[in-house]
Amino acid sequence: MAIEQAGASGEIIRPRPIGEVAAQLGLTEEDLEYYGPYKAKVSLAACQRLEREAPPAGKLIYVTAITPTPAGEGKTTTAIGLTQALGRMGKKVALCLREPSLGPTFGVKGGATGGGKAQVIPAEEINLHFTGDIHAVGTAHNLLAAIIDNHIHQGNRLRIDPKRVLWRRVMDINDRQLRRIVVGLGGVGDGVIRETGFDITVASEVMAILCLSRDLVDLQERLGRMLVAYTCDGEPVYARDLRVTGAMAALLRDAIKPNLVQTLEGQPAFIHGGPFANIAHGNNSIIATGLALRLADYVVTEGGFASDLGAEKFFDIVAPKTGFRPEVAVLVASVRALHHHGGAGRSNLGEPDLKALQKGFANLDKHVENLRKYGLPVVVAINRFPTDTQEELEAVRRHCEEELGVAAAISEVVARGGEGGLALAESVLAQIGRGHFQPLFAPDLPVREKLERLAREIYGADGVDYLPAAEHELDKLARLGYDRLPVCVAKTQSSLSDNPRLRGAPRGWRLTVREVRASLGAGFIVALAGDILTMPGLPPEPAAERVQVTPDGRILGVY
Repeated sequence: MAIEQAGASGEIIRPRPIGEVAAQLGLTEEDLEYYGPYKAKVSLAACQRLEREAPPAGKLIYVTAITPTPAGEGKTTTAIGLTQALGRMGKKVALCLREPSLGPTFGVKGGATGGGKAQVIPAEEINLHFTGDIHAVGTAHNLLAAIIDNHIHQGNRLRIDPKRVLWRRVMDINDRQLRRIVVGLGGVGDGVIRETGFDITVASEVMAILCLSRDLVDLQERLGRMLVAYTCDGEPVYARDLRVTGAMAALLRDAIKPNLVQTLEGQPAFIHGGPFANIAHGNNSIIATGLALRLADYVVTEGGFASDLGAEKFFDIVAPKTGFRPEVAVLVASVRALHHHGGAGRSNLGEPDLKALQKGFANLDKHVENLRKYGLPVVVAINRFPTDTQEELEAVRRHCEEELGVAAAISEVVARGGEGGLALAESVLAQIGRGHFQPLFAPDLPVREKLERLAREIYGADGVDYLPAAEHELDKLARLGYDRLPVCVAKTQSSLSDNPRLRGAPRGWRLTVREVRASLGAGFIVALAGDILTMPGLPPEPAAERVQVTPDGRILGVY
């Protein structure tokens, strides 16, 4: 089926064959594995050849945002529109994004392929099954879950304690009914009765491993290091002990290959890996980013949610492991979102309110402060909405440039595509070379010290409190020698704090860590803070209710 989209001036845009898009980067037909005319995977052989030939020399532009609100900030559309703008300026540019999860696609958010004139295409396919990567992750994860329960049922050679199985199951749909379940009900042949639960697939450690692995050898080694249970004597049981990591790697053999699509204006876009930033590390695969940095002069990437989530995890987890060094941070904000953080009601976010806007600057200021702590120059992208007044847009720009001392530009990429992002692109290019990136802390700090620094310096907390279960697990991991790994905090995306109801830049609170999970294959410790859930639920009116299929097979309502 041909795909057509309206261009920035109303003309009909027909996507270019994906082979032509790949050729812009110097990739050949032999480097691609086609998934139809507009999607392809880049072969591992091509990735490995390019890795041998040259180091990643492109300039990395990192897009993040202020704290998300019901109004929406437009981080993904900004990243896409910025890529389109750089392309219009004649720059050799590539985009790197995460794959959309079906959870938000059918839940609250809808699709994650941009909007208006700033999209990646084919949008419906990307938002749904795409090339099957997330399905492969879920299948590999659940294979291990089945093997664990089967091992216990078939004699339990490893003496796994059924009450200390850490490995849950996953699915890529929001389903609150599955957060806590009992398995093994029935007769003797139906397995051992125990309590477990489901996480959403993108929270799986397997997803994190897919995104952080350099190749298939690294992938299989990481899968083997996953901590899945404890024995009756309290000794750790790893996935390699169950002799299933080869089968898991086989399921992930194709999923590890980067996916190539295009923007509405024909720039190459690598969309690969899909971890959420509020419950996982929230960035696309290092294979895709490394490939883009070898092929393009400029690479635009984004992390989930705000600077305290996806960006922090890129800077403190991904960058130290890979050597990737962002040149500039683009911080997306909107007048509507600042109204929200200034206390305006949801139904009034589109109405002029200078008082709420100025009060909401506290959230913007904190995110600028966070990014500066990593040595990065900041450009604030003011994502323009139709209801914005010129007075308020000018107030935001003036606050950024005169009070914060950072560059700011109005972004109109949703309405005008790359043309509407030219001012932003010029501001971004002007900042490249002006910073010196560095992580927040040394990698060998103990986990508790890392959490304390994150809480105080990035979230604005007065410190960290641990519930007994979290204390116990941290002590156990320390005895096993895992107390100096990077830390991945799972917390609400709706606030800088661990309380989703606190807007702006909250003060006078403490981060509460209720649970700790060891993701040893991924190479970090997950600290669950506040009431964060690893299996979301559906809203009163799920986005799935808007999706329709026409008689000729077109899908409507996904984005």
